[in-house]
Amino acid sequence: MNTTHTAIALATALAAGTAHAADFKAGEWDIALGGIVNAYYTHTSCSGSQAVDGVALASKGLGCGGTDGRTVIGNGLLPNALTTMAKTRQEGLDISATLMIGAAVASGDAISNNSNVDVRQGFMTFGNADIGSVKLGRDYGLFGSSAILGDMTLLGAGAPVSATQRNRVTLGHIGSGYTYLGTYGQVAYTLPVSGNFSATVALMSPVDAGSSHIGRNEPQLQALATARFGGGKAWLGVKHQKFEGVGGAAGFTMNGAEVGASVTLGALGLAANIQSGKGLGVLTDGDSGNRKQTNLLLQATWQATAKTKLGLNWGESRLKDGTASDLRGNSNVTAGLYYGLTKSVTLVTELSRTMSRPVVGNEARMNGVALGGIVFF
Repeated sequence: MNTTHTAIALATALAAGTAHAADFKAGEWDIALGGIVNAYYTHTSCSGSQAVDGVALASKGLGCGGTDGRTVIGNGLLPNALTTMAKTRQEGLDISATLMIGAAVASGDAISNNSNVDVRQGFMTFGNADIGSVKLGRDYGLFGSSAILGDMTLLGAGAPVSATQRNRVTLGHIGSGYTYLGTYGQVAYTLPVSGNFSATVALMSPVDAGSSHIGRNEPQLQALATARFGGGKAWLGVKHQKFEGVGGAAGFTMNGAEVGASVTLGALGLAANIQSGKGLGVLTDGDSGNRKQTNLLLQATWQATAKTKLGLNWGESRLKDGTASDLRGNSNVTAGLYYGLTKSVTLVTELSRTMSRPVVGNEARMNGVALGGIVFF
């Protein structure tokens, strides 16, 4: 089996293009087994105002685990993951099944993560080049996928927020450049590829936004269209879901759109992505209620040598409306050095600064450093 299929199944490896699966036959099925393992020494220090409510990434409560500083040895933006993919062709249809099982490195004690399992993918597909393909099961969302897969910090840590790294992963630019793409039960249809154009539309199982807003009667809708051109690609995505209020809370509708592009010009790589809408959420769907929001990510990388890539990116998630100490927005700037020790192992050094601003008042600040590495197999 072509290892490219395993990279697509991993999704995370898609951005790196360095997955190396074990391929073998089982009857009429082609089986591919691959995965990722990573760990980073991170340290954060927090300062400035702590009077910022909501998902303030740079606050002591989130960024530094309730203290002025925090050290963690844990995952970066990616979990450790083992992915199995099986495919075959029957009666003119290409059929595949994918299962990903993940695990986190760090926790607040020496025991609890021994039994934590992170299952992000478990889906089947069927179709062919003439009719397109259908996906059924649990997989990553479409909205935000191009942004996170193109984010250089996918191989590193980005914002090493202690509250999420312990028991899970760091945030990259989630909440400070884009909303997390999420994982959903879904029914998705991908159109037949036409030249350099591809498109997918999906119905997602509706999700809740905390305990006060639930998704009930209608599925979430997402769609993504991508056009490739010499040296790059451009994309357009949308998402929509109604949230019903609970206990007297007013319901609201999440509507969002994004547009972005990436291009490679020799050793220089450039990328930009913007998301805008209402009810998108800082980290995940609807977590900031019915507020208008804009997420922006800008990135430049430089392939300095065959093994060394340098990168700098900046992102901001900005909310409108709100009063007093409500979160106005998070921003993060990260500078990174990515060294290919071998074709499978990448060593990473990143320095980052995250800021969280309230509607009124001074900002909270978090400085972070991440040192470690990742292996794709």
